[in-house]
Parts: sequence; C-alpha cells; structure tokens
Amino acid sequence: MVTKPSSTSTAGSLAHSSALTYVRDAGLVLAGTLALVLIGQITIPLPFTPVPISMGTFAALGVGAVLGSRRGALSALLLGALAAVGAPVLAGWSGGTVVTFGYVVGYILIAAIAGRAATVWSRHSGSTAARVATGVALMLLASASVYIPGLIWLKVATGAGWGTTLYLGLVPFIVGDILKSVVATGLLPARSRLR
Repeated sequence: MVTKPSSTSTAGSLAHSSALTYVRDAGLVLAGTLALVLIGQITIPLPFTPVPISMGTFAALGVGAVLGSRRGALSALLLGALAAVGAPVLAGWSGGTVVTFGYVVGYILIAAIAGRAATVWSRHSGSTAARVATGVALMLLASASVYIPGLIWLKVATGAGWGTTLYLGLVPFIVGDILKSVVATGLLPARSRLR
C-alpha cells in the first residue's frame, strides 16, 4: 500500500526548509560582515589624505563575489549600520560616520555588483578569455562604484572643492583598485559552489 504524504507534513517540511534557509543566509551575512570588519583592518595611512589605502574594498569585492549580490550587499549594509551607531568595526577599530564613511556605504554597491559579476560568470557561455574579460570589467565597475558615495561624503565632510576631493579620495587609489579588481576576479568561480 502506497501512502501519500499529508498536506500538513508537506507544509511543515517546507516551513522547516524555509527556516533553515533563513538561518543559513543570516549566518552567511554575518560571516560576510565579519570578513569585511577583519579584512578592513588592513590599511596603510597616507600622510596627505584622510582616506587610507584599505583592503576593505577588496573584502567587499570578495564578499559579493562569494556570497552573491543580496547576501553580499546585506553584509555591507550591516557593516555600515554597525559603524553608524558607533560600533568599532571600521579601520583601526573605530566607528561612527567618519570622514571616510561614504566609502563604507559604497561597499554595498561593490558587493551587489560583484555578486552580479559572479552570476554572469557562472552563466557565461563564451570562451575563457571572454569570460575573464567580462569578469574583470564587472569587477572594475564594482570597484569604481565605491567612489560615488565615497567622494560625495568626503567632499561634504571636509568642505573641500571637487578638485581637492578627487586628489584626496580618488587619484591615489586608482592603481590599487585596478589590482584588487583583477585579483578578486579569481573569486568569481566560488559563487557557483555556494548557492
């Protein structure tokens, strides 16, 4: 005799599955935030600007590439929320809406675009060279996106003109961001293993 599962047990199974998915996603978001906090501690201060060279942008690229757009952006959003309320999660174990806080807001954009790059990577049907070129281009776009909120916040916080703001918050970081984007492209295949 074959018995059909009751609709009650099926509904209970789905609810259990949904709860596990939620817990897993929450754990991954927390892990992503922890990665942003820890890797973001790696900085090199520059004497002529309040903006340090930071591995935080690389961390945001990696978190987005590995966790995907939604979880990566939520990890960065949680980092920003913690920093905004003063939790010591920023470089030097500081917190608050400091002069570089706009870059932290930009991590949300970086993670979202890097996550999208990982999706494109996994679905790309062209040659390896085309896949890598597309991945690098999208990671460069992700890396560049940090400058939208970063430079606006820096300009407002310092009261500097746009020329000075670009000198303080963009020019010294271009080469490093290109390098970080190219290296982070190597993380794009990891997304297909973590669904």
